Amino acid sequence: MIDWLITLHSEVASEKLVILNHYYPAFIPYQCEGIADQDNLVALHFKYDQVRRRFVEWAQNEIAVVPDFHKRILFSDEAHFWLNGYVNKQSIHICSEANPQVYVETPLHPEKLTVCCALWAGGIIGPYFFKNDEGHNVTVNGDRYRAMITNFFIPELNNHDVQELWFQQDGATCHTARATIDLLKDTFGDRLISRFGPVNWPPRSCDLTPLDYFLWGYVKSLVYADKPQTLGHLEDNVRRVIADIRRQMLEKVIENWTSRLDYIRASRGSPMPEIVFKMECHKIIFRIKKIHVNRIIHRCLIAI
Repeated sequence: MIDWLITLHSEVASEKLVILNHYYPAFIPYQCEGIADQDNLVALHFKYDQVRRRFVEWAQNEIAVVPDFHKRILFSDEAHFWLNGYVNKQSIHICSEANPQVYVETPLHPEKLTVCCALWAGGIIGPYFFKNDEGHNVTVNGDRYRAMITNFFIPELNNHDVQELWFQQDGATCHTARATIDLLKDTFGDRLISRFGPVNWPPRSCDLTPLDYFLWGYVKSLVYADKPQTLGHLEDNVRRVIADIRRQMLEKVIENWTSRLDYIRASRGSPMPEIVFKMECHKIIFRIKKIHVNRIIHRCLIAI
């Protein structure tokens, strides 16, 4: 009997797809990997947990030396937003031969946006929408990703007052190509956290990626409220929602990152269980809503 392992190769918090389905409704990656040997399954988990544990220990050592180190990391990611409300990460895929027991839902409409953002305690760079020369929406590949870095990301980065900023990206192929790593090292030097970079980013770690545990879910919860009928309308909504995210919110999100380091180190690198993953996400959203309410009350008092 084959034990089917759902392996999200580009950073997923758990081997159980249900975690992402609870947090992102209709968030369904598209391949599956069959592992027939239970020993291989255990070894794979142990390998990933070791890499995660080493990264967490490194990050906590950096914070011990520089207390605001975590506030200097620029976390990046891409996501697809379909016009019908379906959302998933650009880099998430499940690799596999066919598994007849897995039902994979696909969007009814092919129209989608591929969005890239970079988030840190001081703000958000983006959103950037991948388009071709004719202005049509396209998915990301190595050439488009490097063009985004050169023509958008680095010029935007120069507009921010940052010192010794680090850059993080996951293990998507377009991120880890030699040409991409060299391009990023030209800007960040050894301050690059990436697979094949100076500091290795651990696989299956969306529980350590603020865009996964906060941004994409938060944006999705708002951009479909008025039922956009065109990609242009959806793009405007994404821009508006992201522009409205205040620095105080981002500081809460990044502080939560240090708590996640503590949890993962205590669990020796294991992914955060579903209940903890969801509770932490809900705490962040609650704090953000509280910030909005306090701001509204403050405005009312001023008006009086």
